Amino acid sequence: MPASLLHNCCPFRTSLRIAFCLLSLLLNLPLLEAQETETLQQKLARLPQPWQKKLHRLTLKEYTETLKFWEQTHPDLVQVDRIGVTLEGIPLPMLKITDPKTDLKQKQICLVTALHGGPERSGTTAVMHFVEWMLSDDPEAVATRQKQLLLIIPIINPFAYFETDRFGNSQKIDPYTGGGTTNWDLKTLQFKLPEKSPEVMAVLSVVDQFQPDVHVDVHGTGLQEYAPEQLGSRERYRGQTMFEVTGSAYSNMSLRPWDWRITEAINQSGEAAGFGYDRFEADAQRLFWGNSLTAISNKLWLGRPQFYTAHYGYAHYHTMLMAFEVGWEQSGLARLKGLMKIGNERWIDEFHSGYPVNRVNSYIGHYVSAWGTTARARRQSRVELWKQQPRFSQAVLYPQTAGRDTYLVATSQKAAELLSADIPEFLANIKDSPDIDQSALQTIIEAGPEIKFAVSKGRALGPKELPIEHGISFQLRLPYHQPDLVDIRLNGHLLHKSETDGYVSWQGSGFTYVQINVPPEKSKTHDLYLITCLYAPKEQRTYGWKPPAQVLNRIK
Repeated sequence: MPASLLHNCCPFRTSLRIAFCLLSLLLNLPLLEAQETETLQQKLARLPQPWQKKLHRLTLKEYTETLKFWEQTHPDLVQVDRIGVTLEGIPLPMLKITDPKTDLKQKQICLVTALHGGPERSGTTAVMHFVEWMLSDDPEAVATRQKQLLLIIPIINPFAYFETDRFGNSQKIDPYTGGGTTNWDLKTLQFKLPEKSPEVMAVLSVVDQFQPDVHVDVHGTGLQEYAPEQLGSRERYRGQTMFEVTGSAYSNMSLRPWDWRITEAINQSGEAAGFGYDRFEADAQRLFWGNSLTAISNKLWLGRPQFYTAHYGYAHYHTMLMAFEVGWEQSGLARLKGLMKIGNERWIDEFHSGYPVNRVNSYIGHYVSAWGTTARARRQSRVELWKQQPRFSQAVLYPQTAGRDTYLVATSQKAAELLSADIPEFLANIKDSPDIDQSALQTIIEAGPEIKFAVSKGRALGPKELPIEHGISFQLRLPYHQPDLVDIRLNGHLLHKSETDGYVSWQGSGFTYVQINVPPEKSKTHDLYLITCLYAPKEQRTYGWKPPAQVLNRIK
């Protein structure tokens, strides 16, 4: 029916109106006319106003007594340590939560902080909810206590949290940033003003003592947007929220996990609980900034790489970093649970369960990795290798060829001198090297079509080079799902399967990983590792392309 006819058809229009009214009554919906006549004030009156209600403001006494209560009611699970004291004499506590009945050597270590927990109060309160969950009988909390040691600092800046709702301590130094790059000596990784910020020094002492695998820093909605005279009783915070983000900070694009899949896995836990998250440059559809791109910086993602306090752990110990922005405490809790789940299970590309933090150097899909069958052994190996890895030199046969892989690593400058892009020269260099079967290596290398080695030379870190005390591992990534591993050698000597002194293999992300493990007793005396792997792919992959038959016929 034409619109003009419908408009003039009064009986039909009346019937339609009656039908709509009946449907509205049945569905308990307001009538169209009511909606049209409702004033703006009436609409506003129908909306919730959570800011009209007072929010409980945690006091220092309540906080201190709560930590004591948890320690008293769960003496087998909780220990509260004092990690420092503020310039005002306020203690800085840290909770250690774990199951003492399970082997500590097998446990991952996760540090949870709320470094902006002065004005950004929902970061701290989300962490407090997390502590309650960690002490519960939830099966995942029980599993986390069995598999991880949790180090939790809910309030690192009590002066800001309980007194000012500003970012800085009494000396105006923010524990989150350390007061800016000028307060750090980035060559020595030293904080320059320890006497002005015991809060920063307390965090660094924990990182140095425990060398955590992961450090998650929880932020949230803040009162810093209010001027001091606008704060009032500071209870107006109720109902305040923000867009939520996971893994990074808007101000610092380098404060994030190195694996975006970690961030996505955590987000999925929050989304399952009903929350949504901003994904930084992905949602803004912008590229990262870099020095050479300054001229088009207004078209790039607004975050810049900066050194914040959390980077201390990464720089020293290869700790995985991440930050949360929490608009709703339930969302922060859901994501922290998701993070714990990652630490409790085996990650996509890893052989052992736990957080994926063990690779310390890489070259064209090959990796120097931590050694060990326990979390503690891998942590010791990871930290040692991370500090020494700038001097490692690496090489692979190039161009790479299906059915064979070669990875050469020199861990000293003397051994690095043996590496050469020229294959005959390299083989000549290692001819008289002890513990190397040069003949086997030459047979393998010369059997392939590669023309050279691609070489990446390391750099000297000082006049004295230390031996590797805690073992070393090397990972190859074969581009086939289940190939037959025909022959795997280290320095020309055939290897057998072993998690400690040999090789292991597994599938992940479409690859087959082969990890060669060199125990401490060998890593202390070796500085050249020549790895070869011969394998037979089960898939038949074709190469090349032919023009259509019509083109070939036309050419003929």
